[in-house]
Amino acid sequence: MTEKKKKVEFQIIKNDPTDGHRGFGAGTLSLENVSPVFIDIEEKTAFVDIGAMHARSQVERGIKFTHVKEDVPNGKPYWLVWVTIDRKEDGPYYAGVAACYMTVDREARRGYKSLPEHVNRMDKSLKRNIIVDHMDESSKKVLSDFLRNHDEGMWERSSDELKQSLSV
Repeated sequence: MTEKKKKVEFQIIKNDPTDGHRGFGAGTLSLENVSPVFIDIEEKTAFVDIGAMHARSQVERGIKFTHVKEDVPNGKPYWLVWVTIDRKEDGPYYAGVAACYMTVDREARRGYKSLPEHVNRMDKSLKRNIIVDHMDESSKKVLSDFLRNHDEGMWERSSDELKQSLSV
């Protein structure tokens, strides 16, 4: 009998297994400091749903997604914003913020989102980029208020780029 050789696959982990060495596990990605924030564009509300890390949020659950926007003409619009937190000497701050657009039609159980965009924006957020230019003004205000109200100190320690990008 021949046994199949086990492949090294992409891993998502909570803590850094390498702890200073460059051996096995060096190519892993830690998502410990990233959170998915949904913005309901119509209701002008924001909320965190960790289920979005694996496309299992309340918004996404039970929905079959397509990459063609026109397939979901009556979809309710949302922004999924990947928010990464980092730490400076004086405390934590919002380091990366990147938004992706999506729509969901609960009645039809259909939705629109671009999976590559969602993955790339999460990556950009992890790399400390601010990508919110394409958001509508009212959603930027909802996000800025949400981040500020969540922790005023983190907002104050965040970059001027983030504050200017979300100012309306």
